[in-house]
Amino acid sequence: MAFESILDLKHSTYREMSRAVFSLDLNLNQIMEQINQLWGEDVSSLYYFPADEECEAYRRAVFADVKKPDIYEALAAFCNRMKDRQKCLAEKQGVRADAQKAVWHLREVHVYCCALEELDKRLKAVSPESEGLLALREDLSAYLASEEYVKMHEPAQKLAKELFDIRVTITYENNQIVVSDCASDRTYEKFLREGFPEHKADFHSPFMTYRELTPLESEVMKVLAKKRPDFFKQLMSFYKNNQKYAAERYVQLNREAAYYLSFVKFLNKMKGRGFLFTTPRPCERSGFRAQGLYDLALACVNMQTNKPVVSNDFDYREGEQFFVLTGPNQGGKTTFARSLGQLIYFSKLGFDVPAAVAHVPYFKHILTHFSVEESLETGRGKLKEELARLAPMMDSVYENTFVIINELFTTAANYDACIMGKNVLEHFIGQNCMGIYVTHLKELTTAHEKVVSLRAMLDENRVQCFKIVRGEADDSACAINQVNKYKLTYEQLKERLS
Repeated sequence: MAFESILDLKHSTYREMSRAVFSLDLNLNQIMEQINQLWGEDVSSLYYFPADEECEAYRRAVFADVKKPDIYEALAAFCNRMKDRQKCLAEKQGVRADAQKAVWHLREVHVYCCALEELDKRLKAVSPESEGLLALREDLSAYLASEEYVKMHEPAQKLAKELFDIRVTITYENNQIVVSDCASDRTYEKFLREGFPEHKADFHSPFMTYRELTPLESEVMKVLAKKRPDFFKQLMSFYKNNQKYAAERYVQLNREAAYYLSFVKFLNKMKGRGFLFTTPRPCERSGFRAQGLYDLALACVNMQTNKPVVSNDFDYREGEQFFVLTGPNQGGKTTFARSLGQLIYFSKLGFDVPAAVAHVPYFKHILTHFSVEESLETGRGKLKEELARLAPMMDSVYENTFVIINELFTTAANYDACIMGKNVLEHFIGQNCMGIYVTHLKELTTAHEKVVSLRAMLDENRVQCFKIVRGEADDSACAINQVNKYKLTYEQLKERLS
């Protein structure tokens, strides 16, 4: 295939996408903070666009390749080179003298060529298996041999060698400054180290401190232009004739490589802390299941304090479309619902997922509706806020979508909340969606034949253990939880009233 991208099989609009509306509900921002911090720059925008089904498989294969250390290092080295190119570009845009602009432009082109040639060499020495990286390797090799590239590269290489070999001696004597050619392979920094061995400092050239030329440097540049007129003529010609030298797909590759590299770096750190990840296996919807699933955002937070993160198992069986999850407050219900959403989200991105085993079907969309507080801006109560957010979700057709609803209609009377909750379930089940509904209403566990009841468990001491299992809703679990929370046990009441 013709190479265009390691993210997409065809041109897509991912560069223009805004943050996913479910991002905050699933606490994806907490995960992205960790990834950005580790990578050293913000790559969040690349994570906003989940792939379609075909592209999801394409990315997963590329990701499997990038996890290999030799391929990771090849792409990481390319990205570092391209960062140097960006620095040269920034310097070029910040200076005024034409000759200095031309010098920075030459360095920029030189770095670009070195980045591609080093990547080509490294990719030929490894064995990628993904369609994306195989196409990249073939395309890069052909590009470097093309007339377009050779015509630009040969003069750039010649001029860069001559530029980097220039050495001058500046002599100040009798109130005169004399500039002369100097046959030496030493850099100025090396000259300083050798000339002042008693100083243990790491010397840096003072001429690299400021972006603009100093008066001395300007005069030296004029002298050099007279001494090497052919070089400066060719330099200015190269600058004029090679403004658009970079192939857009390789400029884009630098950004796209960061998509995979940043997550691999994050993945390795989390694995080093003992968290499990697995490559999700595609499956039919009736085979949707996972073992050892956990909330990755919570893991990122707890990692700072070494708190454990409880994992859970689940499975959707033939004919099942919705989990209705009940149980005590603070029992891990919302955390479990978020972990389901994160599982699907990272699977759609083509990445490994936070679980020991995962079989994940393709979902076109993820919809979330989490409980909100009353809006001070609109003056609406909590129920109206929830209905305002719910309306567009139910007005549109969302076939093959995973829906996550958390604690809806908590301010309504139980009778009304049950009727509305049942209507919501029937709506999404009727659109062939799958999902999970977290609620305090046990009546919803039997609202539809395609609903499955899950409940958050208490341990033998009637304390939350954050395990989620199949089973009928347990009113006593909720009740004892509230009794303990507000210190209303028999012994506590007896002590307080005596």
